[in-house]
Order: sequence, then structure tokens, then C-alpha cells
Amino acid sequence: MRFPPQGPRELGRTGVTVPPLGLGCAPLGNLYRAVPEDRAQDVVRAALAAGAHYFDTAPHYGVGLSEERLGRALRGRDRAGYTLSTKVGRRLRPLAAGEAPEGQGFVATPARARVRDFSRDGIRATLEASLERLGVDAVDIVYLHDVEDHLREVYETGFPALAELRAQKVVRAIGFGMNDSGVLARLVADLDVDVVLCAGRWTLLERTAHDDLLPVCERRGSSVVVGGVYNSGLLADPSPGAPYDYAPAPPGPLARARRLAAVCEEFGVPLKAAALRFPFGHPAVAAAVVGAATPEEMAENAALFHHPVPDALWHALVDRGLLDAGLPLPLND
Repeated sequence: MRFPPQGPRELGRTGVTVPPLGLGCAPLGNLYRAVPEDRAQDVVRAALAAGAHYFDTAPHYGVGLSEERLGRALRGRDRAGYTLSTKVGRRLRPLAAGEAPEGQGFVATPARARVRDFSRDGIRATLEASLERLGVDAVDIVYLHDVEDHLREVYETGFPALAELRAQKVVRAIGFGMNDSGVLARLVADLDVDVVLCAGRWTLLERTAHDDLLPVCERRGSSVVVGGVYNSGLLADPSPGAPYDYAPAPPGPLARARRLAAVCEEFGVPLKAAALRFPFGHPAVAAAVVGAATPEEMAENAALFHHPVPDALWHALVDRGLLDAGLPLPLND
């Protein structure tokens, strides 16, 4: 795959297309910090203005708050003008009297609780509730979310329920979203998966998906949406204490990220720009979704996505042992 990608990409053989850059909507659900309502709306508007008109959300994000805010921001817009994905596997219910909320990284959230539910009825109810929060009649893509510890339920009821929805044309594309590229590879090998959202495992810093997930996706014709291109923030700012996999970065990854940043600086390329560009070297990759908590962050991500990256940078990273020889590189036309 040569860069820049030209136009939207089709996911598998579904007819669903996505732009190469999309908005990950976890921050709209108050991930780690509260985002004011008006700022959340501005983030979505900034994404649309930048051409990042693929929006990925989930009931998990702020126990429905992300979906609600995204729905309000998109209200009145042409439904054909953007692509929308959400997730199933966590059904939401009201908190019981005296029950404390489980934030799971989200703050200032509605009084709801998450319940794991991979049953046919549970998945249909979860999707219907998401449509109501989003204010739309349909979404384009539905992912089964974080299923690595629930594979029996996935094979028995979860994926068959999604496949039924696809066959009934309730949704157009189905797949899985999680961090574990090995589990994703197994699921793609075994099932009729249109697309996977793989977070943090095909990045400039961590490339396990190259060995397990990406080959089977290419063989099966399944598309990959990449999340976590900054590895929780380490590739955004590799300073001591920076996060990596949602915890403070250990010395090894921190040192490697700092070396990556130093080489990028030699070529006048921001580390974040290289991190955004790198995943597109593999032909199975259709898009990257990146979160933003402010419209300025969204605009910066869009600008960095199109920042010129010379081919010599990638070759230098290989020569210095920071990228393995033989990896697919996002070379320029």
C-alpha cells in the first residue's frame, strides 16, 4: 500500500466505505476527564470538517454517554454523509438503588451499569438501545466488543446473532473490536468476519498483529481498522510517566519510543505523524480511528495525518533496528 490513500476504502466486500482517518469517540464519553457538552459537539464538527466522517463509538464509552453525544452532534445531518459503528457485548441497565457506578476509566457518567450479554436477545436489545441513543435508524458496522474472555459465548450465540442481523440487512458489516490481535486472528480464521478494529497491536511501537492478525485478514479478505496508534499516549509524548497500554510506560517501551522520536526529528517529522502513517503500509488496513477530546486535537490529528513523511525515514528506522526488515512500509507514490 502506497500513501496517501486515495478516497474511501471498502470494508471487505460489504459496500461499506470509510475514509482513512476516523474519530474514535471514547473521549466523548468522558474517558479519564470530563468533556463539556459543547466541546464534544465541536469535536464531531471538527472531524466532519477534516473529512474524518467515520465515527466509532460503543455503549461501554461512558455507559452510553458517547453514543448520546455523538447522536446529538450528528442530528440533522445527511445519514449518507458519514459512516457509523458501534459495539455489542455490553448491555446497559439503570443502577440499582444505592449501587455505585463502575467508571472503568470514564468519569461523570450517567447512572447506568454494564452487563456482559452475548445472547441473541441481548445483542438485539443492545443494538436497539444504541440506535435510540444515537438517534438513527441503523448503523453501518457492529463490532463484538472485548470478547477475549467470552469465546464460548461468541461462537455459540454472539457471532451467530450478528450474522443473522447482517443476513437480515439490519447491519451491513460485522466483526470484532479488541486489543488482542491473536484472538482476533483466530476469530477471523474461523468466522465470516467483514472487519476488525484492532487497538494498539499494529503501531510504530508494537507490531504483534503483523505476525498473527494481518496475514489471516489479507487471506480472508477481512479489513482492519486500526485503533490506539499512539499506544495509549506513549507515541504522542514519550516523556517519563507517559501512558502505555493504559498504565505508566515501563522503561523498555519508553526508551524505544524516545529513540523513534529522535529519528523522526532528524527527518523533520513529528513522531505522531509517523505513528498515524505507519499502519497503512499493510494492504489489509482500511482506516485508523483516533480519539480527540477537543476540536484542536481533532484538527491536529488531521494535519498530522497528511504531514509529509519521506521514504528515507522508514528506511532509517529499519537500518537502526527500530523497525524489522521486511515489514510493509507506507511509501509515497
